[in-house]
Amino acid sequence: MQHLCDEVIELIFYELDDPTALTLTSKHFHNVSQDPYVRAHYFLNRYGRMDAMFWALGRGKIMNDKVIDILISSGAYVSRYLVQVAIHHYFRSANHFIKTAWVRNMSIPVFAHFMKVACGLFDEVPLGKNEDDGYFFAVFLKESRLPPDMKSTKWETVRDIFGKYKFIPFSMKDPLMVQLPIALAIEPRLLPYAEANGFHMDTKYRDFVFRKMFEKMALNNGERSDDILRNVRELRRLDSRMFLSRTVAAEICMESKSNESAYRALKILDRTKELLFDLSTVVAELIKLFVKTRSITSAYTINVLRHLYADFPSTDPTVRIVMLLTACLSDNVLAQPNSSNTLKSKLEPLGLLPLTRKDVVDILTNPFVEKHSAVVDFAKDEMNLSSSDIKDILQEVAVKCLKIGSKGKTLKKLVDCHPYLHAVLQENAVQRYAINLDDLPPHDDEEACAAYEALLCRDFNTSSKATRNHSVTAGLHSAVPNVSGDPAETGDTIATDSREMDEDESRNEGPMEGETGDTSELGIIGQDTLSSMIRQDEMAPTRSRRRSLYFSYFGPDTTGKLGYPIDFIQVGRWVKERYPVRSAMAATFLTHAVINNNTTLLHGFFTCNTPSTNYVSTSQHVPVTFKHFRLLARLGKAPNWCLYHEIENGAEFYFSEEDYLSKQPPATEPKRCSKVKVKSKETSPIIPRFSTQAGPSRVQVSPRASKRRPRRSATAVMSYVIPDSDDEAIVEDDDENAVVVLMTMQAKKRKVESNLQRWIKHLSVLLAEEQKKYKEKRKRLEKSAPSDGRRRVAKSEFHKSLMVNLRSLRKLDLDKRKQLYGPDAAEDDYFTEDDGDDEYRQRTTRANKRRRVTT
Repeated sequence: MQHLCDEVIELIFYELDDPTALTLTSKHFHNVSQDPYVRAHYFLNRYGRMDAMFWALGRGKIMNDKVIDILISSGAYVSRYLVQVAIHHYFRSANHFIKTAWVRNMSIPVFAHFMKVACGLFDEVPLGKNEDDGYFFAVFLKESRLPPDMKSTKWETVRDIFGKYKFIPFSMKDPLMVQLPIALAIEPRLLPYAEANGFHMDTKYRDFVFRKMFEKMALNNGERSDDILRNVRELRRLDSRMFLSRTVAAEICMESKSNESAYRALKILDRTKELLFDLSTVVAELIKLFVKTRSITSAYTINVLRHLYADFPSTDPTVRIVMLLTACLSDNVLAQPNSSNTLKSKLEPLGLLPLTRKDVVDILTNPFVEKHSAVVDFAKDEMNLSSSDIKDILQEVAVKCLKIGSKGKTLKKLVDCHPYLHAVLQENAVQRYAINLDDLPPHDDEEACAAYEALLCRDFNTSSKATRNHSVTAGLHSAVPNVSGDPAETGDTIATDSREMDEDESRNEGPMEGETGDTSELGIIGQDTLSSMIRQDEMAPTRSRRRSLYFSYFGPDTTGKLGYPIDFIQVGRWVKERYPVRSAMAATFLTHAVINNNTTLLHGFFTCNTPSTNYVSTSQHVPVTFKHFRLLARLGKAPNWCLYHEIENGAEFYFSEEDYLSKQPPATEPKRCSKVKVKSKETSPIIPRFSTQAGPSRVQVSPRASKRRPRRSATAVMSYVIPDSDDEAIVEDDDENAVVVLMTMQAKKRKVESNLQRWIKHLSVLLAEEQKKYKEKRKRLEKSAPSDGRRRVAKSEFHKSLMVNLRSLRKLDLDKRKQLYGPDAAEDDYFTEDDGDDEYRQRTTRANKRRRVTT
């Protein structure tokens, strides 16, 4: 280290935050650190040209006149704003964002030299209160929303601050640094001056800048279209990377009624072909986003969509559905007395007449249309449909509503008005949606098993699932219309419309590619308005928020993007109330709820409809079957806690729903004792002897069952009880105790297998199968893994859940048997010989740890 050249030592200094400790280790290092050139270039190399002077002024003890001169001559950026803030801070004449000592560590002669050199760079340096360049810049931003005649800071003043006096925030800690994009949005002509002063416009600022350009002015209601067009064209001319994205265009369209100047300027840019996309395509994709979101019920949204449709009509089938919904959901049309004529008056201005049979079905299957009578009357009066056609439509609507989780109210009204639909729904549900093991993907395909979702009883109210199934980047794109012309459903990160599609429609989901190229570059389309996104930017506490990409999922109006109405009834809940608990309909819905892990519906299936009924009683619950566990084992999903809770409460064991649907006793294993003797009424069993300390476990039963002593008649027993004495009560108590002991003994002889034991036995076999599959998978992966290391293989969620809960079930069974047979009841071993896994066995004996002494 002592023989290093000075240049190498300088490079070492440049890599240290504080080289002071290193300079004290060697006299040679100390001499190198005293060189003014080394000190000046330490700040230039360490912090860059823009921040070098700011950080150098904070190290006052190493600053001198030569260091200041070298910094300025070497290109360290010095603006008049920096000089003003430094003088105010040193003499404590004004408070700025700096709260540390900073320039106050410098000596008076050195700081005087800095003022002399820095002030010589400019013709004047105002030092009065509220006369610094930062104050004028902040006032310019605050007055940006005022009319031009009410602004105190003019454009020429701000131009001189940037051009003549080299204004730019000199530190990233300066709050004015995050306000620079706002100034460029207000006045794009500042961009060349800001770039000359060292500012670099990041493309992530692009949407924010254009939002501020099109922002609605609260105090200036005049025509602003010309100003907006001038700013957009000027910014586009100065920087080709700055262009209006589809995201901002959709936000402006959402304010077409309230921000007319911005919307008018946007249409002019579209007519002059100055946009990189077709505005009519953006409007069509924007309208399609509302096909299954709650915001379609808002009066503001309905008026905006009608306005956009009038300016940009479209033949897209999904757009037609949305516009039909705006007519049906506005002004409570479906609840009015003369709803048919009212609905016709709403549809005529939109040019949507005549309606087709598909239109009627699409309207009635929408999650936000709950009343069907008005639409059916309109179909009878205006479409001249016969009774058989109406019946077919109602059947099709009812069957489709089974897959839409929030259509419980619609199904309830349909079945109440048309009772024949009760049997039709059950027949179609069993035929179409019955799930067996063969219908599931193979257990080796882990990705397919994890992504598998049953069609019924989807948990649409869980946002975590919504974000899992709809990625932020792809979920916000609208879907591409399918080949047959049917409208594909639109996706949203919060709305769950894709969950409520038919299988053929769900295949058409995907990101929408614009006609001009990749939509990720041109921006994605959301439902948020321009004002809400600007307000979100202004409320953000950090500047990193503004530098991030904007997705509609993070918008303020999250409730408007939900795919279900405010007051709804889940279809699974309605099925539980309408159909018997031991019906094929309830069994089918329970299977789907188990696969989808819908806790809300599972809790409803395992409770009674009448509030007074005890929850523990499982007679009014939809039965749990062993088939549910086998389905979850195939998919590798953990069973919901409600299933184990039902088993603990005494749920009867069934292999599948066919056991109780066929009205046959549940399938059981053959009993060990097949012969049962029926005792005659004339004879009564003899009470065996037992000691005073004997419990149920100490009853001595003769092992020779073939030779039994002949039973004596009860009349042959002699009694020595004195009449009318207390001995009679004693004898009665002894008789009762003897009966209890006898019943316990007989219970031990019967060995009746309870439902809990039956569940434990079959779940233990299932656990052994899972363990076997796990070992095979581990061996297979270890063979393919490199020989230098052992690969860790994770168990499936079902495997881990079953291990934990099966242990709890065994403990519960042991506690129950101890209550029945006594504290020393034997622990049953439910494992088979083929398990091959001793890790999960409950060991009843412990190894003898006493040291044996041999003689």
